[in-house]
Amino acid sequence: MACGRGEYTIGLAKLFPERNFIGVDIKGDRIWKGSTLAVENKLCNVGFLRAPILMTENFFDPGEIDEIWLTFPDPRPRKKDIKRRLTSPRYLEIYKSVLRPGGIIRLKTDNTGLFEYSLEEIRGREDATGLEVTHDLYDSTLRSECFDIKTRYEEMFAGEKIKYLRFGFGQY
Repeated sequence: MACGRGEYTIGLAKLFPERNFIGVDIKGDRIWKGSTLAVENKLCNVGFLRAPILMTENFFDPGEIDEIWLTFPDPRPRKKDIKRRLTSPRYLEIYKSVLRPGGIIRLKTDNTGLFEYSLEEIRGREDATGLEVTHDLYDSTLRSECFDIKTRYEEMFAGEKIKYLRFGFGQY
């Protein structure tokens, strides 16, 4: 979701050719970059969707998605933008509706404010399960879960501690 330039979409597709990956973003120039890389790498298991995340349920059936990766989403630091954070309650409900039972959501960010907000939202939900958290991904046992794929933003802001969490809904 909000795949940006598609670094994770492409990286995961290369690592797991037997699985399909769809990057979603509202900005066409970002998707163009990712789709160009997919073509150059002859990846047939990658697709990109230009749409707002709020429309996700229009494109995916209930339970159709195995994993959702939120990599370096806009932190939306202003109070009036809290509802636009990709980990706000309305987005979490959308993710829950399209995730398969046992599916997981992953958040990777360098923004402490967004991370703390996300933790609070997730911990406040009775249906959130299997929460794993680190405030320093690259000095953590969870590092291998991210396959050392780095986004452009992560490369740009090297030196910032990367926060990461993983959780599911219901059975995990």
